Amino acid sequence: MVSATARDLRARRSGTIAGRMRVSELMASIPSAEIRGDPGANVGEATYRSGDVVPGSLFFCVRGEHADGHDFGPDAERRGAAAVVVERWLDLRCPQVRVPSVRVAMGPVSAALFGRPSTELALAGVTGTNGKTTTTYLMESIFRAAGLRPGVIGTTGVRMDGTPLPFDRTTPEAPDLQRLLRGMADQGIRGVAMEVSSHGLDQHRVDGCRFASAIFTNLSQDHLDYHGTMEAYFEAKARLFTPELSDGGVINVDTLEGNRLAAEATIPVSTFGAEPRAEVRAEEVSITAQGLSFRVGPLRIRSRLRGHFNVSNCLGAVASARQLGIDDDAIAEGIGSLAGVPGRLEPVDAGQPFAVLVDYAHTPDSVENVLRAARKLTQGRVIVVLGCGGDRDRLKRPLMGEAATRLADLTVVTSDNPRSEDPGAIIAEIIPGAERGGGSFTVEPDRRRAIRMGLAAAVPGDVVVIAGKGHETGQQFADRTIPFDDRLVAAEELAAMPGATG
Repeated sequence: MVSATARDLRARRSGTIAGRMRVSELMASIPSAEIRGDPGANVGEATYRSGDVVPGSLFFCVRGEHADGHDFGPDAERRGAAAVVVERWLDLRCPQVRVPSVRVAMGPVSAALFGRPSTELALAGVTGTNGKTTTTYLMESIFRAAGLRPGVIGTTGVRMDGTPLPFDRTTPEAPDLQRLLRGMADQGIRGVAMEVSSHGLDQHRVDGCRFASAIFTNLSQDHLDYHGTMEAYFEAKARLFTPELSDGGVINVDTLEGNRLAAEATIPVSTFGAEPRAEVRAEEVSITAQGLSFRVGPLRIRSRLRGHFNVSNCLGAVASARQLGIDDDAIAEGIGSLAGVPGRLEPVDAGQPFAVLVDYAHTPDSVENVLRAARKLTQGRVIVVLGCGGDRDRLKRPLMGEAATRLADLTVVTSDNPRSEDPGAIIAEIIPGAERGGGSFTVEPDRRRAIRMGLAAAVPGDVVVIAGKGHETGQQFADRTIPFDDRLVAAEELAAMPGATG
């Protein structure tokens, strides 16, 4: 099912297996590296956490926001580190490698240690504000239909041929990522779809990877607590579309940012979207409560995913799969066989006479997309339960409140993951936007009670959207994380309602 021009899945290179490389060999890709001590020291592992050091490890002294890895160099030496990578010389007996930036060096060095596993995989990297998770699920399904054992790395965790492996971050740190890709390649995984976050790009976590295809979904306000400006946010995403990381890319040109990226990308790219200028263009689009369909030239795509925004996600998967050399039959089969994505317009059905949908929408743009999609699924009202996360971009909070009350008939403003912030203070920043939106809203800080209120307000034919947490199974407070899954809570509250059918 894969053409002869698809990604060359090269065999593992001899001599580059973790555990058989000398320090000098590992540093060959870092021209500015200075070695103090034995350059022939053998390295068998890599880590940036001193507690994970085992004899023979290479320890990266990464300077972080809260701690400086150089302070843990002595601990790494005590644990048997073969060498440490530093930005300043330390008082240690083991070999040291000094580089201008440990973080920048960590990716290429880790990739070399683990045999550059990404070159053995059809690696598709997905970046953008919204749609990354859904696109990776689509690519996973397409890989499987094409006869390639699939792997996924992203927000909902890691999967190897369908088997979940929990991971802490959307984009793992470089040593963890390269080790993971090595394991995938060794287990016969041949197609990998990976979410590539702006943090991961800015922090060089994916350096050392070769992406066969890079996918840009869209860009809207998010993560300004980290990037500071939308321009910096855009520039972080654009790193994926450079020769250092990717062989080719596909870009959504239904947005201004996508058009700019298509013009500025320094790798071969193709474009997708609904606009006439898009090379992979959706025509004859149909959206129903059962799913969507559209045509790309002679190829007819049918999907059980709902909402017009999922047309864009499917188009991105079509364009990327074609770039990887996968034929149209496998593309159509893969997209058609995906039943849904956890926490993305995921239905909760307890026999109630109205629809309940749980979605991860946590940006102004995603809230708007989800509520517009919900509106098309009903002749009744749209009710939304909405909160905003703490310790994240504060500027988006009133914008999310405004989108909710403008597009829903009733909004219940509540808490999301307050983290270290006061839930009441977060809600206070949502309310001015909710007032601007003009629709009816109420406030209930307790998330379970807010979900109960939203469900209790629904009548037959309505749609209740529970937004913000999606697939997440816990609610994070300053001093604790409690079990909380919007899907389970909604099901419990529905079952407890008077007249519930179970």
